[in-house]
Amino acid sequence: MDVKDRIVVVTGAAGGIGKALAERFARAGAKTVVCADLDEAGAKATAEGIGGVGRRCDVSKEADIQALIEEVEDEIGPIDLFCANAGIIQRGGLEISNQDWQKIWEVNVMHHVWAARHLVPRMAARGGGHFLNTASAAGLLSQVGSASYAVTKHAAVGFNEWLALTHGDDGIRVSLLCPQAVDTDMVRSGSSGVASMDGLLTPEAVADECLRCIEAETFLVLPHPEVLEYMRNKTANYDRWIGGMKKLNRRFNSKAAAE
Repeated sequence: MDVKDRIVVVTGAAGGIGKALAERFARAGAKTVVCADLDEAGAKATAEGIGGVGRRCDVSKEADIQALIEEVEDEIGPIDLFCANAGIIQRGGLEISNQDWQKIWEVNVMHHVWAARHLVPRMAARGGGHFLNTASAAGLLSQVGSASYAVTKHAAVGFNEWLALTHGDDGIRVSLLCPQAVDTDMVRSGSSGVASMDGLLTPEAVADECLRCIEAETFLVLPHPEVLEYMRNKTANYDRWIGGMKKLNRRFNSKAAAE
């Protein structure tokens, strides 16, 4: 898809990757970029900087996502590209509370499901559309130090695979962003764990790669190319891969204990 003259929605647009995506699409000539975030002031600040539209949206609530889609389609025009980018991370394992599991499930997984539920029929009726949905390299590999992040990002990968194979014949294209560590508030808060071992990318570099993959209609977006080789190692010998991840886990836990 060429984003020029297109209507684009980006969630999590107040900062980080979402802000960089909104700015990149605007530079690429998008007709309107709608910047949505729980942080309404931040969303509007991003929108103001690019001549877009800022809206508050709590992606953990289906009603908010539905209202966002309906408002944009009714007041601005048909959405060509929807970027379900907002996400959260939690550190911990078996001790993570049911409430926290539910929250991260809603944000990291159901956010994508709800956007597709309310937008795919509209897109299909007019011949197609594109989703750029943010998962993580953790969804292809795993996440040392965070059970809930690893599980929800795997689920996000699974849903987006299903979306692409089920609705591809309806003209629906899906690009799935799976980066390692990116220089955002999530990483600066110390929540990146071992993901930063291959280096930190800027949100702008990630946005550039996303645009390239959208234009090429590529499913898997890997700003860190190393991830592809890690995936191959995982599928080539799962037991050996688990062994390597156990070593990484011990290394991470030793570092965390020292801190």
